[in-house]
Amino acid sequence: MNSQRLILVTGASGYVGGRLVRDLVEDKCAVRVLVRDAQKVKDQPWAKDVEIVEGNANNLADLSRALRGVHTTFYLLHSINAGKNFDEVENAMAKNFALAAEAESVSQIVYLGGIANDKNRSQHLASRMNTGAQLASGKVPVLELRAGIIIGSGSASFEMLRHLTHRLPIMTTPKWVSNLTQPISIRDALYYLRTCAVLPTPVSKICDIGGKEVLSYADMMQKFAKLSGLRKRWIIQVPVLTPKLSSLWIGFVTPVPTSLARPLVESLISEVVADQKKSIDSIIAPPPEGFIDVEGAITLALSKIADHDVITRWSDAAYPTAPWQKAQSDPEWAGEMVLRDRREQVTDASAPALWQAIESIGGDNGWYGADFLWYMRGLLDRLVGGVGLRRGRRDDLSLRIGDSLDFWRVEELERGVRLKLYAEMILPGKAWLEFSIREENGQRIVRQEASFSPRGLGGQLYWYAVLPFHIFVFPTMMRNLIRKANRTDYANS
Repeated sequence: MNSQRLILVTGASGYVGGRLVRDLVEDKCAVRVLVRDAQKVKDQPWAKDVEIVEGNANNLADLSRALRGVHTTFYLLHSINAGKNFDEVENAMAKNFALAAEAESVSQIVYLGGIANDKNRSQHLASRMNTGAQLASGKVPVLELRAGIIIGSGSASFEMLRHLTHRLPIMTTPKWVSNLTQPISIRDALYYLRTCAVLPTPVSKICDIGGKEVLSYADMMQKFAKLSGLRKRWIIQVPVLTPKLSSLWIGFVTPVPTSLARPLVESLISEVVADQKKSIDSIIAPPPEGFIDVEGAITLALSKIADHDVITRWSDAAYPTAPWQKAQSDPEWAGEMVLRDRREQVTDASAPALWQAIESIGGDNGWYGADFLWYMRGLLDRLVGGVGLRRGRRDDLSLRIGDSLDFWRVEELERGVRLKLYAEMILPGKAWLEFSIREENGQRIVRQEASFSPRGLGGQLYWYAVLPFHIFVFPTMMRNLIRKANRTDYANS
């Protein structure tokens, strides 16, 4: 493939973007990525092979820096987690991007949107369409690829349907489960995107991309059950389940929080079938090896999950729990109150074994004791609209900066030395959990620190209300963490 063109990928820390960057690097393309936080992608396997520009997509100066000298740019940004007015945020962001791309003489914009055939579109699908229109409002040609559900390990829609199927042998569902959809595998979606990077001439067109099968959502859930070795699901349609009620239930049963589930559910109300009049075949031929069918795509995704080989996940994008929690790294001199629970313990366990225990915390591995209390805290978080514990981990053994870890996110990671997690649960303030290891007199000292920056009196009252639980949770965590490290050393001796 052509390595002379400079390709910009926005949304590189997201589900599709992270995989696209990997593929473009494999194709020997010259790649630049625009990210808000360069630290978040530094552990990606492709990080050393791309140019990383740190900036905000809402800032014209940052966009100009990122787009300078670029031939083709992929627009993979969305603000579905930005609150009720996410469509206004997306509209303004796309307009700024079109202006900056035109000013920097970009040759081609490629945008991944959503198929929307019905007139009564959800806010989410309408915003996807408006984003495409704003990008095309400038003079730079825009190739807009519209897709329905993308089947792949880590996709939000995939995880939502998978968990509903696995956890509910009998489901009462809204009537939209009979609606038709034309899903596409992540492999096939990436095939189209990576081919867009080497189009011989710029293209300005809207094209639908879909897989080889059209089926109902109910049929897709039955395929999930069959391929997972589960019995056929009983699906009972009821007319009273509104999108709001459905999203509350999905937020409770699946890892997808209610705030993200609702726009996704509203989108499911529309039939999502590719329009043959908007075929991409005249621009890009179908995949040479053929499309993966739905069962093949589900099987591949489930195998990736089983093998802990999930490269990116929907939860890689930060989850905004509350406005005051978005600025995570206020400087010490800013004067904010920080309340701490700090514990240290000296141990003979080796540093590698201690780090292995620290890095494998959470998810299916648990939190080293008092797991019931962690479960109850996660349940409480989900009941008030938070992410809860069900996001789990991308990988059972290793972490990267930016990874989601139950209701935490990896904020800082110095492998073998220090791990700092930032809380994305609903809280009246900002919270962190940090582990570190240091050597002293031939022994290791493990430090475990929970810190909390309260928001007003309510935040301070919250800290002191949960303080008694710390007596059970944190000493047990420290003790069992070291115990696990000692067992690892014994097994390796």
